Amino acid sequence: MSALSAPTLQALETGSPASGKRFVDIALALAAFAMLMAWWLGPSIGKWAFDYPRAWQIPAARHISGWMKWLVNEASFGLFSFTDLTRLTADLIDIPYTFTLSLLSTGFLSGQGSAAVQIVPPISYLGVIVLVGLMGYYAGGAKLAALVVTCFGFFAAFGQWSSAMVTLSSILVAVPIGVVLGLLLGLAGYRFAWVERAISPLLDLMQTIPIFAYLVPILFLFGFGPTAAIVGTIIYAMPPMVRITLLGLRAVPSEIRDLGQMVGCSRRQMTWKVMVPSAVDALMVGVNQVIMLSLNMVIIASMIGAGGLGFDVLAALRRLDIGAGFEAGFAIVALAVALDRLSQAFARKAGDPSAMSTSDDRLMQRHPYLTAGLAVIVFSLVASLISPALATLPDSLTLSTGSFWNEVVKWININFFDVLEAIRTTLLIHLLVPIKRFLAELPWLGVVAVLAIAGFRLGGLRLAVLAATLSFLIAATGQWEKAMVTVYLCGIAVIIACLIGIPIGILAAERERLWRWLQVVIDTLQTLPSFVYLMPAVMLFRVGDFTALIAIVAYAVAPAIRYTALGIQRVDPKVVEAGRAMGCTPLQILTKIKLKLALPELMLGLNQTIMFALSMLVITALVGTRDLGQEVYIALTKADTGRGIVAGLAVAFIAIIADRLISAGAARLRERMA
Repeated sequence: MSALSAPTLQALETGSPASGKRFVDIALALAAFAMLMAWWLGPSIGKWAFDYPRAWQIPAARHISGWMKWLVNEASFGLFSFTDLTRLTADLIDIPYTFTLSLLSTGFLSGQGSAAVQIVPPISYLGVIVLVGLMGYYAGGAKLAALVVTCFGFFAAFGQWSSAMVTLSSILVAVPIGVVLGLLLGLAGYRFAWVERAISPLLDLMQTIPIFAYLVPILFLFGFGPTAAIVGTIIYAMPPMVRITLLGLRAVPSEIRDLGQMVGCSRRQMTWKVMVPSAVDALMVGVNQVIMLSLNMVIIASMIGAGGLGFDVLAALRRLDIGAGFEAGFAIVALAVALDRLSQAFARKAGDPSAMSTSDDRLMQRHPYLTAGLAVIVFSLVASLISPALATLPDSLTLSTGSFWNEVVKWININFFDVLEAIRTTLLIHLLVPIKRFLAELPWLGVVAVLAIAGFRLGGLRLAVLAATLSFLIAATGQWEKAMVTVYLCGIAVIIACLIGIPIGILAAERERLWRWLQVVIDTLQTLPSFVYLMPAVMLFRVGDFTALIAIVAYAVAPAIRYTALGIQRVDPKVVEAGRAMGCTPLQILTKIKLKLALPELMLGLNQTIMFALSMLVITALVGTRDLGQEVYIALTKADTGRGIVAGLAVAFIAIIADRLISAGAARLRERMA
């Protein structure tokens, strides 16, 4: 066989010349055909290509578990051990958490456990409502004040106040720590290129590893309790702050940096007096993201002792009490909406120079809202001491819609059971089970080869190596079978979500009023805790793959709608007018112009839909799926760190492969349309 010529080698290296592309396309087609033929002929051609041999497996789970045990039992830094460090960290977090919890929920206690005596009561519900109302009025005016007062009033009116304050206490501790650590890491990455190179893959892993997987080592290191839950929340919510800090600092105009250097700022002054204030708008967006992700973590964190609203939702799901679960879920949504709107309003105010305080030396003149807030806190504490009835709303005055939601589900089950069961059975027999069997019987070696060639075709040699390595590691660590179940559920859910979301996005893109209402619905769907999606699905379809599929589709459809509408709205109107002038029909304008030009945004929407589906897929482990999510959940219940981390990394590898391949495909589309 003759050697390849230099132009051909260059074509294979860059993937740019047409001959090289055709060669790779042919190789990809042949690899896919060979894999299908291997599946058709069966494992007789080589059992090792279908089932990765146990003798070849990498014992990663055992090594990780052993390393974690060594870390806890033997690791030392000389003057102190690693266990001393984790205890110190837990104590440092526990101090502000205990104070905040005492202020908002339990009151200040003397003694421990059942022998504890309340010395000072917590801030009353009326005091907290007035306090957040003042914050809303200061940041955004009367409308925002009314919104946050309504949200916090919901907690009191529906008997969710105590749980909401426990959750809020965790958020008030986790968010500042996550923001500060994220800001410092972002600053370090901006100043030192090697820091950014070091933390970038870690950030990718932190944002793709399932939430459950965070809890396994945290439970092992910090034990069971709210402190461990706060640590998990910080780790989960911090990466967006790091990334946004990097982006915000790089977006500071060069004129501002030059001005700081001209006036002789030191490096510290340049950072804290020039760069950070100039990037405050972007940084506040990061704060908002930390808040939202922290709220998304509250239910998961309740598995290791966080308590609060998350525990209420989880307990309702375990006893199949849909009414109680919905009320606790709506309380989380109300808390998310209030904190989201407040953080956005404070971000806008921080970027408004006219909002700066006056130069008056008197505290009440310079900070009237702060003074009023302190007065409200003191007054509410005194009022609670005088009359304990003012601390919490009496149970006789609270409302509940739990029985209504339970009756709705009961009515649906009684009247539509046969229809729902027929739909479930039909889809299971004719769609889910055949696809599941097909993917489970594919040879792992063929899948790795196809992914490698696809990566080479889309992004060159580096992407090919990444796709091949990550997919091989899934097989080599013994996770291949469960990974195929994950891919099967995720793939079907993404296809259904796109079939639903893309037409809705197209319909809403040119109807401004419909799009405004749809945005409200999408924002609400994305603030609902993921567990809430499981409850109605379980009530209607019981446990199993179909129930998981329904919950995943409901959770993942939002980005498909959003990115489709945004992509079509960004199409240049002049191009559309040119198409009309040439006599194109509305269908031709949609298919040949709008959708084609919006294809990069559609690809990004597909990427996000896959990420949402994977994150929800791990949650569905609670309803009986047998995939990687179930593996992580089992590891959590057994405190098996190695098993949980390996399964979590397998999910992360699937997410990274999908993300990189789709991103490379979208980049190629942009190049072609440029």
